[in-house]
Amino acid sequence: MATFLYKLGRFAFRRRRVVALVWVALLALAGFGAASASPATSSSFSIPGTEAQKAFDLLEERFPGGSADGATARVVFKAPQGEKVTDAANKAEVTDIVGELKSGSDQIASVADPYATKAVSEDGSTAYISVSYEVNSMELTEETREALEEAGTSAEKSGMTVEIGGDALQVMPHTGAGEIIGVAIAAVVLVITFGSLIAAGLPLVTALIGVGVGISLITALANVLDLGSTTSTLAMMIGLAVGIDYALFIVSRYRAELSEGREREEAVGRAVGTAGSAVVFAGLTVVIALAGLAVVNIPMLSKMGFAAAGTVAIAVVIALTLVPALLGFAGKRIMGRKARRTADARAEAGDTSGPKANAGTRWARFVLRKPVWVLLVGVLGLGVIAVPAASLEMGLPDDGSQPRSTTQRQAYDLLSDGFGPGFNGPLLVVVDTADSSDGKAAADRVSEEIEAIPHVVAVTPPAFNKAGDTATITVIPQDRPSSAQTEELVHAIRDAGGDIRKDTGAEVLVTGATAMNIDFSQKMNDALLPYLALVVGLAFLLLMLVFRSILVPLKAALGFLLSVVAALGAVVAVFQWGWLGSLFGVEQTGPIMSMMPIFMVGVVFGLAMDYEVFLVTRMREAYVHGESPGQAIVTGFQHGARVVTAAAVIMMAVFSGFISSSESMIKMIGFSLAIAVFFDAFVVRMAIVPAVLALLGKRAWWLPRWLDRALPNVDVEGEGLRKELADAPGASGGEAGGGRELTRV
Repeated sequence: MATFLYKLGRFAFRRRRVVALVWVALLALAGFGAASASPATSSSFSIPGTEAQKAFDLLEERFPGGSADGATARVVFKAPQGEKVTDAANKAEVTDIVGELKSGSDQIASVADPYATKAVSEDGSTAYISVSYEVNSMELTEETREALEEAGTSAEKSGMTVEIGGDALQVMPHTGAGEIIGVAIAAVVLVITFGSLIAAGLPLVTALIGVGVGISLITALANVLDLGSTTSTLAMMIGLAVGIDYALFIVSRYRAELSEGREREEAVGRAVGTAGSAVVFAGLTVVIALAGLAVVNIPMLSKMGFAAAGTVAIAVVIALTLVPALLGFAGKRIMGRKARRTADARAEAGDTSGPKANAGTRWARFVLRKPVWVLLVGVLGLGVIAVPAASLEMGLPDDGSQPRSTTQRQAYDLLSDGFGPGFNGPLLVVVDTADSSDGKAAADRVSEEIEAIPHVVAVTPPAFNKAGDTATITVIPQDRPSSAQTEELVHAIRDAGGDIRKDTGAEVLVTGATAMNIDFSQKMNDALLPYLALVVGLAFLLLMLVFRSILVPLKAALGFLLSVVAALGAVVAVFQWGWLGSLFGVEQTGPIMSMMPIFMVGVVFGLAMDYEVFLVTRMREAYVHGESPGQAIVTGFQHGARVVTAAAVIMMAVFSGFISSSESMIKMIGFSLAIAVFFDAFVVRMAIVPAVLALLGKRAWWLPRWLDRALPNVDVEGEGLRKELADAPGASGGEAGGGRELTRV
C-alpha cells in the first residue's frame, strides 16, 4: 500500500499540470451536468415495514386522487377580545378568504369552509380553514406559498389574529451566516497551524473542489435516482469535513519531510506513502459508517448515506492526487518564511533530527508520567456528562417545536388553546373491510371501541371510499402529539384492532403524521444498536489490519462509544432538559429528533477514526522503526498532535455554524456534532488513548502469530517502503533521495 501510494504521489507531483487539468475538467463536467439536469424535488419518504406506511399505501390504492402525500395547511383565526368568529363581520371576512384560497393556486386540491365543516371552537373564539394541496410541500411554487401567506392580511386589518400552520410553509432550512463564519474560522486556524497562506489555503481549495464535484454529481443524478433535495446536505457536511482533514494530513506530513531536508518530489512521495495510507483507511471507515445507514431500511437515509460516502471517496482520491499536484505548484511557499529559514539552516548544518519538542511532546510526556490519573479523569468526566443520555426520548419535531416568533408555532398554540393540545396531532385510522362480511358494522365497532379508550377527545364517523371496502376514521387525542400519552394511545388502538380483526375480518391500521413520527422514532431506536455493531465491528477489523493489533482497535472502538454517549448526554441536557438552553437559543425543549443519534454516530465515527488513524499510525510507525512504546507515543504526539488539534478545531467551527439556524433540528445537529468532536478529539484521542497505550506498553501492539500470518500486510506505517528506498541504487545512510534541495522550485 505505502509503496504504491509513494509512486502515485511522485507521479502526481511530476505530472501536476495534467492532474490539475483532469480535476478541473471533472469539476466542469459535473457542474455542466448539474446545471443541465432538472431541479431536484423532495424524494418520496417512506418507512418500509411499519403499520403507518402500510396504511398510507392502502390509502393511495383505495382512495385514488386523494393526494395522501400532498401538503396541508391550516389558516387559524382568533376573534378580537369580546367577539366571536361567528359574528357577521368576522364570518364574512373568513368566507372571503376561503374564496381567495380556492382561486389562489392551481396546486390546491381542496379548501374546507370552517362553518360548513364545524371547524369552530366551542367558545366561538377560534376557527380554522383546512387547505390541501395536490403536491408535497417541497414541490409547492413560491406563488402558491405567497398566496397562502397573504390570505389573512385583510382579516388582520379587521382586528382578527391570523396565523398559518402545517407543512405547506415548510422550506429547505437555511443556516444563515453561521456556516460561512465556521469556514472563515477554519481558514484562520489553518493559517496559525502552518504559518503560510499557501499551506492554509490548499486544504480549503481541495476540499471545496471535492465537495463541488460530489454535490454536482448528486444534483445531476437527483431525478434519475430519486435522491431528493435534502440528500446533498449530509454529503456537503461530511465532504467538507474530511476533505479539509485529509488534505491537512498530507500537507502536514509533506512539510515534516521537507524539514528533514528531502527534496520536494521525494517529500511528496513519502508524505502520500505514509500519511496517504492513513487517509485511505480513515476514508474506508467513514465510507463504512455512511453506507451502514442502509441497515435502518429507510430509503431516504440509505440514499443520503451512499451519496455522502461517494463524496468521501472523492475526497480521498483528491488527497492522493490533486494535493501532491498542487504541492508541486506551491514550491517553497508551502513553508512559512520562518520555517523556510529554519529548514535551510538545518539543511546546511546537516541536521536531520526532525522537529524539536513542542506542546504535543510535553503533553505526551505528562501523560506518560500520570497515565492512571489522566485515564480516570477522562473516563469519569465523560461518564458524568453521559448520565442524562439514560433519559433520552426520541421523536420528530412538529410546529410545536418551532420558535415562538414563527406563524407556525403561533397557529399551533391557537389551535391548542381553542380545541385542545391533541388537535394538532390527529390520528387517521384506516379500516380495511375487504375481507369482512359486514364492512359498515366492523367500521362502526372500531369507532365505538376507540371512543372508549382513555385520552381520546373525539372520533369522527367512518367515511367509506366509493368501492365501500375501506373506511377512514379521524381520532383527536387529548394530549399533544409528542407526548407519551399519545404514543400509548396509538398502541392501544392497534391492540384493539387485533381483536376486531379476529372477530370481523376487518384490518385496523393507524397512520397520520403523528403515527408516522412514532413509527419512525421506534424504527430509528431499534436500528441504533445494530448500526453501531455493524460500523464498529467492521471498523475494528479494518483497524486491526492497519495497526496489527487487537487491543488498539478495541481501545479505539470503546473510546468512540464513550464520546458518543457523552455527546448524547449533553444533547439531552440542553435540548430535552433545557440546561443552558438560552445560551444556544433553545426556545422549546422536547424529545430529541429521532434521526439525530444515528446521524451523529455516522458522522462522528468517521471523524474519530480519522484522528485515531492519523495519530496512532505515527506511533505505530515509530514503534516499528525501533522506538520504545513510550517514546513512540511521544513521537506520535510530536508529529500529529498539532494537526489533529487543528483538524478538530476546524470541524467544531464548521459544525457550530449550524447552531445559529432558526430550525431546531439543524441547531440540534450542529450542537451534537460540535460537542461530539470536542469530546472525541480532545478527551478520548488526546488523553485517554495515550494513557491506555502507556499502561499497555508493548502489549498494545500484540497480535497472535497465527492471526498475524493470516492478515494481509497493508504496510500503513511504511516499513516496506523504507526498506525498498534503503535498497534502492544511490541510497545513502539507509535513506534514498535524502537530498538537501528544500528551496529548489
